[in-house]
Amino acid sequence: MVKYAIGIDFGTESGRAAVVDVADGRVLAEAVHVYANGVIDETLPGTQIRLEPDWALQDPNDYIAVFRNAVPAVLAQSGVDPADVIGVGIDFTACTMLPTAVDGTPLCNLPEWRDNPHAWVKLWKHHAAQPEANRLNEVARRAGFGDLLDRYGGKISSEWFFPKAWQILDEAPEVYAAADRLIEAADWAVWQLTGVETRNSCTAGYKALWSKAEGFPPDTFFRALDPRLAHIVDEKMSRQILPLGAKAGELTPAAAGWTGLKPGTAVAVANVDAHVAVPAATVTEPGRMVMIMGTSTCHMVLGERDTTVPGMCGVVMDGIVPDLPGFEAGQSCVGDHFAWFVEHCVPAAYERAAAARGIGVHDLLEEKAAALKPGESGLLALDWWNGNRSVLVDVDLTGLLIGMTLLTRPEEIYRALIEGTAYGTRVIIEAFQANGVPVDEIIATGGLPNRNKLLMQIYADVTGVPFYVAEAAQIGALGSAMHGAVAAGAAAGGYDTIAAAARQMARLRDGSFQPNPAHTAIYDRLFAEYRALHDYFGRGANDVMKRLKALKAEVRTAHQSTQAQRPGWADP
Repeated sequence: MVKYAIGIDFGTESGRAAVVDVADGRVLAEAVHVYANGVIDETLPGTQIRLEPDWALQDPNDYIAVFRNAVPAVLAQSGVDPADVIGVGIDFTACTMLPTAVDGTPLCNLPEWRDNPHAWVKLWKHHAAQPEANRLNEVARRAGFGDLLDRYGGKISSEWFFPKAWQILDEAPEVYAAADRLIEAADWAVWQLTGVETRNSCTAGYKALWSKAEGFPPDTFFRALDPRLAHIVDEKMSRQILPLGAKAGELTPAAAGWTGLKPGTAVAVANVDAHVAVPAATVTEPGRMVMIMGTSTCHMVLGERDTTVPGMCGVVMDGIVPDLPGFEAGQSCVGDHFAWFVEHCVPAAYERAAAARGIGVHDLLEEKAAALKPGESGLLALDWWNGNRSVLVDVDLTGLLIGMTLLTRPEEIYRALIEGTAYGTRVIIEAFQANGVPVDEIIATGGLPNRNKLLMQIYADVTGVPFYVAEAAQIGALGSAMHGAVAAGAAAGGYDTIAAAARQMARLRDGSFQPNPAHTAIYDRLFAEYRALHDYFGRGANDVMKRLKALKAEVRTAHQSTQAQRPGWADP
């Protein structure tokens, strides 16, 4: 009897579901549901309440809408009998967290908290908790918890769990007090499916300072940060952490009604979008990096031993697959980088030329950029349009493009932006290699590798490492389905380990992108220049980026204060 699993991948703008054949990983149907409220970064839905700079929220009701729409759609498209679906798995962006009541009701769904921004979901790219992150890093070093920071590359990011929780406490203590739970959206979604509150080892390990050996930091750590945080784990979270691939519970009748699946279907413990993609890209052993390339990029690699790498996002034993340390690094702006340029900087003539040929502007720019040789434009870019995640761990850094003249063309800038992100990846690879974590080849997945061959070749040329591409277009959904099959277990027609599932369900595309030695030689010279700028602007020699950003915030705050005196303006 053929068995199936469903994987659900919750992204930044939408949720994607897939029905997967458990025997061979074949995807029978896919469906995407776009979030009604998307990324909330200007005004709270249904209000005139303005958000301050660096805020990024979401509506948890959009996640339930994915269950209600995408899952029934893939069942209908595939024709699969729900009785033959043995497991469900989900993955999520992280750290994406929210405050809830004791029964899991999001505070933003309660009338008394609806108009308070801190009651909503804080998306992964919510950077407004940077002051709390700065204080956490400073206090942790001073209080003797430097080893904890070293496990995460030396700095805790504003994107992570405790800076976001601390921001709620600092700016809206009434919301913090009302929250019975502070929880990752990934775990909250599983809670809604099963009626059981669980916490997964991936988000706990990479985003909330938990380790398999030691658990969470002691209460003395949190007390040193802020006495009000002393008991945050016991009061707002849970110390019971479940391993990836474990069964979190079974579909409740209510969740079965949303999805069209059968009550009692196994549901896997939640996972992170980048991490769930690793076994789905065939990787269950050290030496092969997986890059999930979309709006941002996550770099995932398994190590032979637990070690520290400066500037990485974290190392967690069992964080990706059992019995191996999983390392994570990342770049905060990749696809967003190119989208910004196309949306705001491309002349109308290029748009008309693309429309006349029936192609997209990205396609036109890729074609024109491919005709250029490395170094021909004289341009160099620092890829920090959304800060730097690795290896500098600094969201206050901003972008830089140098070398422009009156003859500079759009395709030259487009290529320079691609090259800039490739240089950022090379910095990450070299950091791993210098600290005993081998990177011998790279498996690329996500939206970008599936539609931009020039980008893949540039990455191979810049890094000097072969690139392969995972076969699955919706890699997160496939990886989640694989974990759903593991949660169901071999006895139900699934698998007992994720390695066994990967051997049968994951595949790479034919072909690869091999480094061009002549191009690599030029890129070595350009990378040396990138490194010089990277260290000059990123390591404190010249903090002009931060001064400009601070001035921008100062002027905008003053302007908003002036506008607040006018009728019809609502303060945040």
